[in-house]
Formats: sequence, structure tokens, C-alpha cells
Amino acid sequence: MRKYCDSLTAYARAATRPVAVGSVVIGGGNPVRIQSMTNTDTNDTEASAAQVRRIAGAGGEIVRLTAQGRREAANLAAIRARLREEGCSVPLVADIHFVPEAALVAAENVEKVRINPGNFNDRGGQFDRLVALCREHGTALRIGVNHGSLSAAVMERYGDTPEGMVASAVEYLALCRERGFDPVVVSLKSSNVRVMVQAYRLLAAEMRERGWDYPLHLGVTEAGDDMEGRIKSAVGIGALLADGLGDTIRVSLTEAPEREIPVARQLADYFAAREGHAPIPAVDESFYSPYEYRRRRSEPVEGVGGDRPPVIWSELPEALRGKVFYADIHSVGEVPDGRIVVLTTANGNGVAEQRAFFLRMEQAGKRNPVIVKRSYRERSLEALQVKAAADTGMLFLDGYGDGLWIENETPAGDGPSAAGGLSGAAAISAAGEARVGDAMSAAGGCSGKEQAAQMAGPGTPVPGADDTITPERIDALSLAILQAARVRISKAEYIACPSCGRTLYDLQETLAAIKARTAHLVGVKIGVMGCIVNGPGEMADADFGYVGGAPGKINLYKNKICVEKNIPQEESIERLVALIKKEGRWTDAPSA
Repeated sequence: MRKYCDSLTAYARAATRPVAVGSVVIGGGNPVRIQSMTNTDTNDTEASAAQVRRIAGAGGEIVRLTAQGRREAANLAAIRARLREEGCSVPLVADIHFVPEAALVAAENVEKVRINPGNFNDRGGQFDRLVALCREHGTALRIGVNHGSLSAAVMERYGDTPEGMVASAVEYLALCRERGFDPVVVSLKSSNVRVMVQAYRLLAAEMRERGWDYPLHLGVTEAGDDMEGRIKSAVGIGALLADGLGDTIRVSLTEAPEREIPVARQLADYFAAREGHAPIPAVDESFYSPYEYRRRRSEPVEGVGGDRPPVIWSELPEALRGKVFYADIHSVGEVPDGRIVVLTTANGNGVAEQRAFFLRMEQAGKRNPVIVKRSYRERSLEALQVKAAADTGMLFLDGYGDGLWIENETPAGDGPSAAGGLSGAAAISAAGEARVGDAMSAAGGCSGKEQAAQMAGPGTPVPGADDTITPERIDALSLAILQAARVRISKAEYIACPSCGRTLYDLQETLAAIKARTAHLVGVKIGVMGCIVNGPGEMADADFGYVGGAPGKINLYKNKICVEKNIPQEESIERLVALIKKEGRWTDAPSA
């Protein structure tokens, strides 16, 4: 197997070079950095600066803004100046797509420029000019590859694949190396979690073989909102963090951007605590296939395993639950044939230990169906969602597991604990009140209690909203993890962008309205994208697409093909429903 990390059983961060983005250093053994992106109009200096402050106040260490044209790129200078006047030194990143000239302008005004190789037109030596400007101004560069927007040349050779994503990144990294330009970060994003994880692993393996050590920025793009957005992000990002990959992360939610920060922080802190975990017995890695999906072969027992989709624990009949065999890494040799195995772990790096169990089962030729079990003591539903998805998602992405059992014993006492984490606005508020002055300075120099007051932006829920952990919510969490890993589809899926300055309508409100009409369509994937700049590519995995085409106008897609253009927005959702019906994918919602 091509190695993409040092060890499958011993947690250690991958060694990467340090890249300075203003006052924040990515890689080089530094903590995993937390990022987000504004959704304001970049030409609106005051609104953009205010939102940057809210993100920094919530703990965001780097903030990205769209610069779709030269005008927006030029106004980044005014936004940065306004922030510095207010004592906020959080580094800014310019997001560039189809206008290379905007990158040239932005390189003088921000601490990092992100370009998408699939969209960056290098006619006239634009990339050389960009590198020269970045070198002159001390500006870092992110090579940001997106699954759905690969170049024509890459598509012709590799298709829309993880291998194509890696080829696109390697091409531009090689250009940087030829020019002796070192402060480079790379990302490979997809809304398909399995594709995203495989692409990062392939890139990590490729860089190891070439002796490259560029830091990785991780994210599941267009993850959506609510539980689904958090779980998709935690499954994908967690799978990579678990193996020591990743130097900076963004959780992309279709919510107020400051709400991304507590989720990302939980992920980063959760894996940072894995250093020094109890030893895990070494395994034969030849059975592991990290760059493709290959479900482990198991013999079905009482309807569990074989070619059946993974079950969740509550679906097992009571009589069957009493007949399972509980096992861990040390009891592989004791597993009796013909029994359902419940796989447990108490290791601080439990996901690695459970993966090692499956590899030992392969080595021993045992074909028992295995239910993956993880136990928690969380008070916060959000904390449980993030940790459980990060702990179990990787196993199902890799084809391991015939079932999932998540249990939570709520600790005694009232109120959320530091160990359990906080959710939503409660986490944001706590960050603003408890860590103002110290942690906030590390997030870019924004300090003072006024920051905490500014953090509750539009769409932020009221602190104290229902965060109760119930059996029904654990079942929903379990099914959402399996769906994020693409091993069991139990509901509709929404590929929804988090919104940015290019967005042409209220994305949060529209996503909610589309969900209200279509949430009962099991297995239908719907892309809800704010603009045509990034939208069609980012929703490449969707069955149907709803994309902002112009102010007040919506374009509808079937797969990657635009089938209706410039629909008045007030008609657009019903026209989307009509398209789904026309394609034979509609079913009526069950009666209440």
C-alpha cells in the first residue's frame, strides 16, 4: 500500500512546512487553524468588516472573502484598513475564481490568495505575475482544487475523480516549486465525503513520495446546514485528522459563518487530545484499501451483514441483542463463527483501534458481521454529533461495519460542561465572554467584550434552545453518519453552499423552503447554490440543482446540465418540484 500517513495505529500529526498567513502560521507543528468565510458583499466595507470581527470574535483565526472581480479585490484593502483601525489583525484570504486579474490586485491587499486551478486562466503568464506579487508582498497562496470544477485537460485524462483532483493540485504545486515559491497551502474539496477523503489521502501519498511537505487545508464543501452539515463535515474532516492529516480546517455550513467556528474548534481540539494514546497492536496494512471504497465481505447473521445496508442498534430485535458477541482489539481470536460482533473500544484513539480490529479480522479470515459501538458522556447534542461522526465515519467510508451503535450517558448535573462542549450560539457566547482578551488575540487580535456582543449574527439561535439528547436523536444521528459515508441512504440529501459575497438570494431561507417541500424524497440529492460562478461545479454530485443565475432569477439543473434558465425566484421552488416530477423522482409525502 502507498503510505499516506506514518502509522495506522499510532496517532501523530504529519510533518509539514510552516506557512505564515499574516500573524498566523499554518503547519510546522502549529495547532490546527480554524477558518471561515464571509457572506457579505465584498464591496460593502462596513458589513464585511463587521462580519470578519464576528468570525474572529468566535475564535476564527483566518477569514476568507470572495473577490470575484477587480473591484471586489481592490476593496479588500479598505476592509483590511477598517479592521486594523479597530485593532483586529485577523489575516484575510481572497477567494478567486475566473478573473486572474482579481488575484493580482488581491495579492497586494490580503495575507493569502486562494485560486482554483480548474478556473484559473493562465493566458499571458498570469500565474507568474501572481507568484511575483505574492513574493513581493509576503502573501501566501492556496491551491484550492474543487471536485466539480477540474480543467478540461484534467477531465479528459482522469475524469471527475480523486486522481484528477490530485493531478490538478500537483500541476500547480510543481509550478510553484519551479519558481522557488514556498508559502503554499493546498486543498482538495468535494461535497461527496468519500471522494474528498480519498483525494486527500492520494495527495498525501503523492507528496510523501515526492518529498513535498505542503500544509493541507481540510473541508467538506457545500455541507449544508443543521445536523447534516455538521455530520458530513465531521465525517470527512475527522477521517483525515484521525490519521494526522490537516493543518487548517473550515466547516462549511449554510448558516451564519460565525456558527462554523465552534464546530471546527470541537474537531480540532478533539484530535489534538489524541497524542499519547494507549498503544494499539500493529496490523498487517496490506488488507487496507484507503484510496477506493471496498466493503468488507461478511456472512449475514439474522439479517445483519452480507450485502445488506448497515443497521442501527435500535433496529435489532430485543431477542437478537442478547445474542451478540462483544469484542475489542484483544479478542479477535475469540470471536465465534456465526455470531454478530459488537466492536467496542476504550482507547483514546478509538477509531484507529477499531480499524485495526477489522484488519486483524481480515487477516484471520473471519467473516462475522460487525456492529461498531461508541459510548459517550455528552451534555450537548452538537458535541455528540461531531464526536460520534468523527469517530465512526471513517470506518464506514472504508467499507468497515455492518451496523452502528451510539450510546450516550448524560453526566449528572445541570448545564453544559466544558468536556461536553457547547452548541450553537451558546458556544459562541461562551467563547466571547470567557476567552476575550487571551484566546481572541490568538484569533487575530480582535479583543474586548464588544466582540462577544457582535457575534450573534442573523440566523444565530437563541442560547438555551433545545439541545436534549434523546434516543430518537441518536437514531437520527446514526442514520446521518451512514448517509454521509454513502453506505445507507435514508433521506434526501442537500448539497448547499454556505453563501458568500457572490450569492444572489437568501440561501438560508431558500434552503429551508426547499427542504420543506422535498425532505421526504429518500435518495434524491439536491444542490442549492448561490451563484453560477461556483455552483454548477460544486454540486456536481447532485441529481437536481437550484442555482442563482442573476438577481431574482434561478437556473435549474438535472445533474450537471442546465435545463431551465432565468426562472423568476418566486416561481422557482415549484418549478424545481415540477422538474423532479418530470424526471420520475417524485413521491408524495406520507400523510400526517
